[in-house]
Amino acid sequence: MADSQITKQALAGALKSLMSTKPLNKISVGDIAAACGVNRQTFYYHFKDKYELVNWVYYTETLPYMSSFSDRAHWTDGLRALCHYMQANKRFYINALDLPGQNSFQEYLTQFAHTLVRSLAEDLMGERQVPEDDLEFIADFYAFAFVGLIIKWARMGMNLDPDGYIDRIRSLVDGSLIQELMRFQLPSSSPNVKE
Repeated sequence: MADSQITKQALAGALKSLMSTKPLNKISVGDIAAACGVNRQTFYYHFKDKYELVNWVYYTETLPYMSSFSDRAHWTDGLRALCHYMQANKRFYINALDLPGQNSFQEYLTQFAHTLVRSLAEDLMGERQVPEDDLEFIADFYAFAFVGLIIKWARMGMNLDPDGYIDRIRSLVDGSLIQELMRFQLPSSSPNVKE
């Protein structure tokens, strides 16, 4: 592994350790550098600020889980694995979910959930056509619902078994998503259908 990756992982480990006891807004770049045993300049060589480091952690550590639920057959497996991973890193992700704004973990999860729902919907639609605005609305609705439920689970201390929690989400989605797609389906003779 390249020295740069080793240093980034060490900085990430230091940040995660610090975030297990206090929120990110109480942690400085100096705190992260000191906990890692490097100077501030070394930190800035790898990351422009602590938020970029947090985003690097999200991306590198959760991507394998996110990419594993990209199809209809396995989406709950990946979501379940992600929740187990978050549970194993509980304090970090509880604190991370409390960070608002652009590039937050909440936004990151929402983007992935939106992509997932679009993929599920397109798979379920088959030959049926649904107007793009309606498809986007459906994807937004379910993405925000998923993320809202995950945030609630996290704020309750991540004590509920993720397997049962995800199974409940799946049972809601499996029936209602098909119903919504059928409701918004375009007539086959509609001139608005995109070829």
